[in-house]
Amino acid sequence: MGHIVVVAEKPSVGRDIARVLNCKEHGDGCLIGSQYIVTWAIGHLVTLKEPDELDPKYKKWSYETLPILPKTIPLKVIPGSTRKQYKIIKDLINSEDTDSIICATDAGREGELIFRYIYMISGCKKSFQRLWISSMTDEAIHDGFRSLRPSTDYDGLFTSAKCRSEADWLVGMNASRAFTLRYNVLLSVGRVQTPTLAILVNRQKEIDQFVPAYYATLTADFGDYTGVYFLKTLDPDTHIPTRDQADLIQKSVIGKTGHIVSAETVQKRDLPPQLYDLTSLQRDANRILGYTAEKTLKLAQSLYETHKALTYPRTDSKYLPPDMIPKVEQTLQRLPAPYHDWIKLAMPEGNIPVTKRTIDASKVTDHHAIIPTTRPAQLEKMSPDEKALFDLVARRTIAAFSPPCEYEATSVVTQIDEHSFRSTGRVILKPGFKTIPPTERNTKRKKAASAETETVLPPLKVGDERKCHKATIKDDMTKPPSLHTDATLLSAMENAGKELEDQELVQQMKGCGIGTPATRASIIERLIQVGYAERAHKAIQPTQKGIQLIGIMPAELTSAVMTGKWELALDRITDGKQDPVRFMEGIERFSSFLVDYARAKSPDTSFPTESRHGSHGKRRSIRQPIQGLVCPLCQKGGIVESPLAFSCTESSTGCAFTLWKDCLTRSGGPEITEKLLRLILEKKELVGSTGTISLKPLQITFMPRDPSQPAIVKSLEYRPKRQQ
Repeated sequence: MGHIVVVAEKPSVGRDIARVLNCKEHGDGCLIGSQYIVTWAIGHLVTLKEPDELDPKYKKWSYETLPILPKTIPLKVIPGSTRKQYKIIKDLINSEDTDSIICATDAGREGELIFRYIYMISGCKKSFQRLWISSMTDEAIHDGFRSLRPSTDYDGLFTSAKCRSEADWLVGMNASRAFTLRYNVLLSVGRVQTPTLAILVNRQKEIDQFVPAYYATLTADFGDYTGVYFLKTLDPDTHIPTRDQADLIQKSVIGKTGHIVSAETVQKRDLPPQLYDLTSLQRDANRILGYTAEKTLKLAQSLYETHKALTYPRTDSKYLPPDMIPKVEQTLQRLPAPYHDWIKLAMPEGNIPVTKRTIDASKVTDHHAIIPTTRPAQLEKMSPDEKALFDLVARRTIAAFSPPCEYEATSVVTQIDEHSFRSTGRVILKPGFKTIPPTERNTKRKKAASAETETVLPPLKVGDERKCHKATIKDDMTKPPSLHTDATLLSAMENAGKELEDQELVQQMKGCGIGTPATRASIIERLIQVGYAERAHKAIQPTQKGIQLIGIMPAELTSAVMTGKWELALDRITDGKQDPVRFMEGIERFSSFLVDYARAKSPDTSFPTESRHGSHGKRRSIRQPIQGLVCPLCQKGGIVESPLAFSCTESSTGCAFTLWKDCLTRSGGPEITEKLLRLILEKKELVGSTGTISLKPLQITFMPRDPSQPAIVKSLEYRPKRQQ
């Protein structure tokens, strides 16, 4: 009897699966047991070919070769050190000793694509099954192997992943080339990143165009309570537009007796928060802990894979299916000591309450909400950042199953002549989920929470009288919108389209914003990487280049509507409700439109010489040579840095040296920085904790006729350490 080959997405996951399946013998890029062989990809091993690999005519960027609309986009094995791991997987799945295959890549659109591309390019024809799990505990892996699913259940998911990949290729390749040619500066344009940039640019325009306006508020002191002046014709109703008006009202009420004309007390309740999906977790981690969206995703992935403490993080659902109820109860009971006092809130009688806010099978997508696993969390083995993120999820999980916060809300209106003053009070009856304090990291949030507790008004009823002892005027100015943070930008991406006036379109886009929960963090980081946006402490703001880029783009590409419709279409393709061929035909038409727009309709503008922050925060022109570095190709010029690459100062006279900063990232290596470049040029070979970087003999793969266009120089190789 032959083996069953299990293909995981990365070595760490492969080792976990191998341990559960008792595969202990070390093979080359795999672990072997009596029945199973577990191997792994290293992320993406296969990708779509570049245009110049389809046809040599695409090596030169020109309008004559645009749009690029191949009937099919062939696959290629990504060159570099990961090629060996691809060959290991190919040989294993095609081996005569292999009876069947199990796809165990991450349970989502991207994981499906990683496996299927390997399967397709290797020419494998054997049947395979799908492992679909939501946590990496031994119990979950065992359960997953007991309930393997047919590969055909996920054909729709693969089709949508393939459409997404090819759509991004078509729009990105055509638009980037077309607009780069039009403005003679390297411009990266994308189906998802460009409308995200537009959100940042539009907010910056709102701030730049904002004109502050004066207003005053007036607070009257009635002895045992205070009231704020309001008038329903004001906007907002407490903002008095001039100081003169505020002075007149102040003088007319001081010393006079007011009458209670309205006094109402209503019992209300605040419902507990819902469980986390990835986007809401990223928002809270940014707001409370100061983490970027990318950092939160990496920490959540580590808590999922390494510590087995959280369920699958790349989810867009805030709900759990009914069959998870026993596991949730087990999870809460196994949380570590710091949480024991609060667990009684969620399980007063040993069981969790079942409501549609948390348990709803119809609202669970590929994965349920993020919660702790049934495995007891080992907090002592977590880094401080991992522990803080786990704490957020643990508190949220307990809170989601806790009772509502019940309180009495009192509203009183006191009238002095024609002037009205509003007073509000709040008395907590049952704190419910608000018994759980905020995480200790955020002292500001703790102060705000403590200040929110109770505002008690004296017993007041209609007809009671109170004298106004004094009235205080506060001068203020209206404030512009704030710059986006990771938290607010994620919200804007998730809710893109909801501000539209066309309600039918709003309904169409419901649940489909810009990008997906799994990709939004990388989109934000990509905008920063290519120089279209930058961080200012917690804020994210567009650069001048980013603002200019949006200024030359057609509305069809900057609008969230188009991207939202595409995301909706991809979801429908997954569910088998939309024809993928028709979707790709629409993408091809749009790619052609972008080329035509860039060539004939885009406005005239000139992109200025760029600058960027150096490692110590000083701004430096990208044409200023880096001190002490000589071009390794011509040995004459210096080296200059741009947001995307290092190049030679003699490029205008023919030197072709260009070293892209991300040239090693696809093979698992680091991004090239100035410090790293200095070491590479000095030592020729660098051995680090994760791999080796070698400076190879420089080889020009092509030299463009236009000297302003960069040549490609193959010069570096990255070899990761062999995974044991």
